[in-house]
Amino acid sequence: MAAASVLRFDLRRAPFSTVTEAEQYSQLLEMCGWADEHGFAAATIPEHHGVDFVSAPLTLAGMILARAPRLFVTVNALLVTLHDPVRLAEAVATLDLASGGRFSFVAGLGFRPEEFEMAGLDRARRGALMDECVEVILQAWAGKPFEWRGRTVVATPTPVSPPQHLMQMGGGVRASAARAARFGLSLFTMSADPAVGDMYREECKKAGFTNGSFMAPGGPLFVHVTEDPERVWDLIGPYALYDMQTYASWQTPDQDSVAHMRAMSVDDLKASGRWEVVTPDGCVELARRHGSVVLHPLMGGIPPELGWESLQLFVDEVQPRL
Repeated sequence: MAAASVLRFDLRRAPFSTVTEAEQYSQLLEMCGWADEHGFAAATIPEHHGVDFVSAPLTLAGMILARAPRLFVTVNALLVTLHDPVRLAEAVATLDLASGGRFSFVAGLGFRPEEFEMAGLDRARRGALMDECVEVILQAWAGKPFEWRGRTVVATPTPVSPPQHLMQMGGGVRASAARAARFGLSLFTMSADPAVGDMYREECKKAGFTNGSFMAPGGPLFVHVTEDPERVWDLIGPYALYDMQTYASWQTPDQDSVAHMRAMSVDDLKASGRWEVVTPDGCVELARRHGSVVLHPLMGGIPPELGWESLQLFVDEVQPRL
């Protein structure tokens, strides 16, 4: 079985990066177009606000889908609670129709208090708000008038893809598992705890939902391909440490994510197994073990030429062997 090759972008930039925001967006689109021509399967982008990150994921997803006519695009996670659910349903339906079904998103609760404050929302009510948003989105996609907050809503257009294709539920606790099962959605978790999958299967059984799937992290969060790993570690190490430490600083005590780790040095990152700078042979082994490879060619604002070197070597020396 061929392993899937995936591009990941979040557009963070270390303070010492010489890459501008405009250059990062331009390089992202260039890389996605190139990857589309070279057999990559998908690109994934996230959402966060008030920090150096992708803040308009649906807009960016539309740009990628237009630039790469075969690539599948996922937003993981799209912070549903921070959006107007009717406008969100219409935007996703538009992407679905315009792309021929090449878009999906993982519905995230959101966790950073600052983002809820910016949106004027009570973070303590995010569970109830997520329930309301998901219900509205599913009603909007049904293509019929419905009542919401005392008014009649008619959402257009209607997507051609089924809801289970367009939206997966994110989360790593019992409430998330129950919500996914109740709404007839698959569950995607960033938790490494196998109990999350057990909870989801239990909740699906209670809800009588038999078509769900459970997805959990597999393999490293970052892979870079090079003939000289030590040389590249010397070049990208400071960017990688910035990338990891800034994300860790955003975490709240209730978050359980494989992306959340404490590392004080580049050596800590090397030892974690979540950051892999490998030769082509090492990348082939990773791909065969995990079934996919996620390349992060603009991580932390590294010089784009380093990302391009990794992409080209992957296509030349790794893909033919998968």
